[in-house]
Amino acid sequence: MIRLLSPWWLLSLLPVFAVIGVYIWRQLHRRAFAVKFTNVDLLSSLVPKGIGVRRHVSAAAFLLSLLVLSFGMARPSVDTKEPLERATIMLAIDVSLSMQATDVQPTRIEAAKSAATDFVKQLPASFNVGLVSFAKTASVLVSPTKERGSVLQAIDGLTLQESTATGEAVFTSLDAIRTVPADGASGPPPARIVLLSDGFRTAGRSLEDASAAASAANVPVSTIAFGTDEGVVRIGNTPQRVPVDRASLQKVAETTKGYFYEAASKDELKRVYTDMGSSIGFKTKPREITQWYLGGGFLLALLAGGLSLLWGSRLP
Repeated sequence: MIRLLSPWWLLSLLPVFAVIGVYIWRQLHRRAFAVKFTNVDLLSSLVPKGIGVRRHVSAAAFLLSLLVLSFGMARPSVDTKEPLERATIMLAIDVSLSMQATDVQPTRIEAAKSAATDFVKQLPASFNVGLVSFAKTASVLVSPTKERGSVLQAIDGLTLQESTATGEAVFTSLDAIRTVPADGASGPPPARIVLLSDGFRTAGRSLEDASAAASAANVPVSTIAFGTDEGVVRIGNTPQRVPVDRASLQKVAETTKGYFYEAASKDELKRVYTDMGSSIGFKTKPREITQWYLGGGFLLALLAGGLSLLWGSRLP
């Protein structure tokens, strides 16, 4: 989409439209002026033959060049996406026992591993990526790094444990983000937390406290509610339902200005990660394309002059 950085320069179109109006008015009244010249034979000998409608082509090219140049003065631009410098993505994955549910084939945890692997691979090489797993507590498995191999290996080695400390996952991710080297820059790195969970918090600090800490650190938390309400796991010999806590995860995303997603299958989860990869860790920056308009106006002006000289031996 084209945006104008200096839209007030569009006022320069007004005199161009005035010239176009005068030109059209003159053409409409040419017959009235021609009648005043009574010697028709002499008039026909003075006017070049074969010009006809061609006399308007050079004028149209000239006027069009003025329009294009006027738009160029308004500094048109297009939005481009650029990776944020020192961008850091912390991937937090729920490894509670509910992730062994088979409502997502083959299991929730195996589907999560596969999708997370694809997500890490698609991120720009300049990004720092870290991994946190959480169950009863949260642990940093890989500190933020540009080395993808260690992150992928840690994802593949995720194992399940009891309880779900979702709030602790956010706090631990924030601690890991603070370890990113400054590399000569000032302030903390631009960071995002991507948190995948399938159930309700059962341990650790609250999600409200975690959301407040993330907001204070200016770190958006994007959450993924993974699984279905029909998920069942067997703890001991007792089957236990493990529905998804969508409301809490959505509130975390909204409070921290992140994104909330739902995924009920492996394919849906992969689509979520693909969408995330195209939106987080980037900044939208206008790229000015004024030179395109200046070049177009210049070429149209050359065309107008060339056609006018070719057909009328004069410049427009």
